[in-house]
Amino acid sequence: MSAEELLSVDYEVYGRVQGVFFRKYTQSEGKKLGLVGWVQNTDDGTVQGQLQGPASKVQQMQRWLRTTGSPQSRIAKAEFKNERTVDKLDFKDFKVVR
Repeated sequence: MSAEELLSVDYEVYGRVQGVFFRKYTQSEGKKLGLVGWVQNTDDGTVQGQLQGPASKVQQMQRWLRTTGSPQSRIAKAEFKNERTVDKLDFKDFKVVR
């Protein structure tokens, strides 16, 4: 087991992020990085969720959410809050929540 601490962070992504497979790509990228958590659309036209995993992977995912997203998306900004270290992961998988 690596000594790298586990991080949990909430996120919200603004811009053209609904109807462009953003959730599917976010789930795929999260799984690829070995992260757990969830992603969902909001009524405000944003996408929000929570990431958990090794600090370096969470930081990679934060960069991806800020700059990449899905091919059709246009990210205006991404906000991250409630970042904290956790002793264990709260999720088993990375889910798209409807």
